[in-house]
Order: sequence, then structure tokens, then C-alpha cells
Amino acid sequence: MTLTVLVVAVCAPLLSPHPHDDQDLMASLLPPFWLPGADPTYPLGADFQGRDLLSRLMHGARTSLLIGTSAVIVAGILGIPLGLLAGYFGGWVDEVIMRLADAQLAFPPVVLAIGILSVAGSSVTTIALVLGTIGWVQYARVIRGQTLSLREREFVTAARVCGAGDGRVLARHILPNALGPILVIASVNVSGMILAEASLSFLGIGVRPPTAAWGTMLSEGRDVFGVAWWNAVFPGLAIVWTVFGINLLGDAWQRR
Repeated sequence: MTLTVLVVAVCAPLLSPHPHDDQDLMASLLPPFWLPGADPTYPLGADFQGRDLLSRLMHGARTSLLIGTSAVIVAGILGIPLGLLAGYFGGWVDEVIMRLADAQLAFPPVVLAIGILSVAGSSVTTIALVLGTIGWVQYARVIRGQTLSLREREFVTAARVCGAGDGRVLARHILPNALGPILVIASVNVSGMILAEASLSFLGIGVRPPTAAWGTMLSEGRDVFGVAWWNAVFPGLAIVWTVFGINLLGDAWQRR
């Protein structure tokens, strides 16, 4: 399932039958191919501006996967070093980092994202950075717990006895052994970031037209649901398919 979405996202410019932002008002709200009045060149129909739904779904996959993976990478880049420092050094370093984490958790993530994006704008890059910045806490807490356990292990003590400095111990001995749970969390969090981006786009704060995004398509489809249900149903199914597939991938990774 996830592989299908990934292939479609990567090959969207080659697979899509129309440019995703090409408007043709004569094709406005065309139905999918199996309904009366359909146009076979628009297999899944068209939206109210006459844009091909299939093409926009394919390009929307690129947007969702790009934001989801980028946000997870940003969260890891921020959270993993902070968690390592908190768990390894303890004391006031641990206190400061964990209090920062507690302070951020006091704000609902979506509300915090809405506030930041309202000020900073809502480009694809900005959304990925904001979602990643909001998501660092989970990575920091998990890696801190792993570090607290690993720093007293025999191989870490042996490295210190051999003269390894704190940086080498963290990079060469603790981090590689602490990454297992982080990789599982990251694989599942991609789906969470995709849902967050879709929610923001649905509210009108996320990705802006003409960039194709499933949340934006879902919001636009809501306005014409009574006469053209496919405008909302297909983006919704795309979100469900992708999130479900990524969660299955994360579960399989965790079992291994």
C-alpha cells in the first residue's frame, strides 16, 4: 500500500493525465468514468474549476509525503540530540530540556501550529518546519529514556576507560543502540504528520492553491458534496489509504 503511494508520488508528472493546475470550466464537476455524463479523459472526474481529480490526487501524494517525511526528519534532528544530552548528562541539563518539553506539551499541537502558521505563512517548507518543531518532544523523551539505560552499560564504561570522550561515547556507542525505537516511532509519525497537514489544509491554513494537497481538496469538495460527492470522497480515501498503509508498515517494522 505504502509502496503504491510512493511510486505514484514520485512518478506523478509522468502518470497524471493532465497538469494538476490546468483549469477547464467546461469540465467543471465532471463525474467519474462509470457515471453518466463522464469524460474518459477525466477518469475520476473534475473539481469545480475543471481540474482533473486524478492528476491532483497524484500530485497531492507528493505534497503529503514530502511534508510528512520532512517534518519527521526535522523532529528527529531537534529531538534526538536534546534527548541524548538530557539522558547522558542529567542534572540541570536534563531539567532544562525536559521543562522545555513540558512547556510545549501544555499547548495543543494543532492550536500551536495554527498560531505559528498564521504569522509565518503556509508554504510547504514552512508547514514541514512547524510540524517538525512541534513534534520533537516525543523523540527527545524516548531517546532520553534509552540513554539513561545505556549510559551505565558495560560497553559504555569500557569506552570511557579507553579514553573516549563524551562526544564519541554518545555518537559511537549510545546513539546507534538507542535508535531502534526511534525508527519505529518515525515510521508511524509520518502518518500523523500527513494527517496534521491535511487537517491544516482543510481548515484553510495549510497548503494553498494551486499546489495540490489532499486536505485542500477535501475542503473544496465539502462545498459541492451535494452535487459532486467524488470531490470529497476520493481525497478522503487517499488519506485513509496512505495513513493505514504507513501504520501497517510501522507495525511490521516494530514486530521485526
